[in-house]
Amino acid sequence: MDEFDRLLKKFSEKEKLVIKDILQQLKTGRRLGLHIEKLSGYANLFRVKKSRIRIVYTIDERNKINIIRIERRSEKTYRNL
Repeated sequence: MDEFDRLLKKFSEKEKLVIKDILQQLKTGRRLGLHIEKLSGYANLFRVKKSRIRIVYTIDERNKINIIRIERRSEKTYRNL
């Protein structure tokens, strides 16, 4: 089992579809309609918000997206990034 499957294991099937759709939009550059925000206090850290789901990621110098965290919103979501 790879890291991505491990991250998705805790989500329902409906949430998995939403997450996969968001990741596909990020990958293809179709960011219209996504609630993306740069996280304050970090140079290159962003998050996508969709209902209770949060996806935290970075973009490197080659515009490659690196997923840091996929979580449901809680007090711990943004800790220890």
